[in-house]
Amino acid sequence: MSYDDFKVLLFEKEDGIGIVTINRPQVLNALNDQVFAELKRIFELMEYDDEVRVAVLTGSGDKAFVAGADIAMMSTYTFLQARELTYQGFKAQQTIAHFPKPTIAAVNGYAFGGGCEIAMCCDIRIASERASFGQPEINLGIIPGGGGTQRLPRLVGMGIAKEMVLTGQPIDAKRAYEIGLVNKVVPHEELMNEVKKMARILMSKSSVTLKLAKTAMDLGIETDLEIGLQIERELFAECFATEDMKEGLNAFLEKRKPNFKGK
Repeated sequence: MSYDDFKVLLFEKEDGIGIVTINRPQVLNALNDQVFAELKRIFELMEYDDEVRVAVLTGSGDKAFVAGADIAMMSTYTFLQARELTYQGFKAQQTIAHFPKPTIAAVNGYAFGGGCEIAMCCDIRIASERASFGQPEINLGIIPGGGGTQRLPRLVGMGIAKEMVLTGQPIDAKRAYEIGLVNKVVPHEELMNEVKKMARILMSKSSVTLKLAKTAMDLGIETDLEIGLQIERELFAECFATEDMKEGLNAFLEKRKPNFKGK
């Protein structure tokens, strides 16, 4: 499958950055089976594309990153169909969450329900000042089904997460920054410039070391501190089997910028 085969996603490569845009602006980029399937496939493609060193995920238009799941579609679902939808979402989200290269969510507008959940799968979230976030499922008589009850507490703490999930009330970008849900809030017109600036910082690092650092944190957060520290020690030592470690240390001693090769 090539990058030209996608129907609800747009894709472009720019100097090492793979930019994925969910493109359903007529429904505020709402998630459905097709979006989930295409997200899974495009991140699988980017994983093995050496021209992509950082992945960016955003939404089409100026109103929404992703305003949630397709409610009209879900309103007719049976128990089995709902379970299948969450499974399709899970596969897509895990592909993003486990993507070995750095990922940035460029949150350009509403990030509600599944939109907030998709953003939380990325390593870094940069939000437009127009963005807003929420898990409003409780208002529909359902609960989050794509990580809202699990990733959100891990990011912002249980108290704040319970407030957001149990009340269903949205928060603005400023509040999202205050609670640690996003890394940075920028003027709307500057969003993609700031995202690309962050991507270039990440691309200046060793790609193999970035992968090891992501692995240490992603595995460690799911276990207790002692085991997490053991994981870190092993991956720290693994760095010393790489050419980039030698280049990084030599560059420091020689007072020059390192030229990492990803090896």
